[in-house]
Amino acid sequence: MLKIAIMGAGRMGSLIRSTAETMRDAAGEAVFDVAFQVGRDLSDLDSAPAVDVLVDFSHASCLEAAVAYARRSGAALVCGTTGLTAAQMGSLRALGAHAAVLHSGNYSIGIAALRHLVGQAARELPGFDVEIVECHHNKKVDAPSGTAKLLLDTVLSEKNAASAATCAPTDAAVGGYRPVYGREGMCGARDEREVGVHALRGGTVAGVHTVSFFGTDEELSLTHRATSRQIFVDGALAATLKLAGREPGFYTFDEIMFA
Repeated sequence: MLKIAIMGAGRMGSLIRSTAETMRDAAGEAVFDVAFQVGRDLSDLDSAPAVDVLVDFSHASCLEAAVAYARRSGAALVCGTTGLTAAQMGSLRALGAHAAVLHSGNYSIGIAALRHLVGQAARELPGFDVEIVECHHNKKVDAPSGTAKLLLDTVLSEKNAASAATCAPTDAAVGGYRPVYGREGMCGARDEREVGVHALRGGTVAGVHTVSFFGTDEELSLTHRATSRQIFVDGALAATLKLAGREPGFYTFDEIMFA
């Protein structure tokens, strides 16, 4: 049985706990032992017992406490918190020198497949304009979503790699592909090196992500639609099982689930 702790007592944290507590293996034995759950009172971590894995789906403001606990206790860390700054991501990477760390903006297997397909399309449609649209419920506090950022990183990586391989040295001043977050006013014609990113908010939408490729007289759109948060919970707990016992390091979702 894997001993875990959960950081975050909101909708995701609560669903992770209820799912973990009901999971059974082929012999009917409990898969997880949830040692404790931390909500708003981060001081609870000061005297918390050691666990195998800390599962963090809380808030960016709680990351420092999660990293400190993992460093102090030796627990592996599965982090699904979005809206992290570059400095906070650096803190997670640094923790990888002491513990196994996994961070992902999305724990859905379908999103992982979407990212692979988006990378392929970006390579094979070099002259196409790319736009990313994400839609979430009206309670989501960060924009664009962590998943949209993952998809954007995939597009930029593929586009800039292709550009670097084909452009002449004198083209370097043109610069690489870059994101444009929404458009307003007299913004001028679309630059061929921009990737549009747009966030919609409303209702109870669990998450919809669409990456569109616009060419001359044709369009390709790839969409993933989540109908509940359960898919993210299932992916996170599957990754938790696979991360436990790993050597210290900073891992991606692909590395843990598919390598």
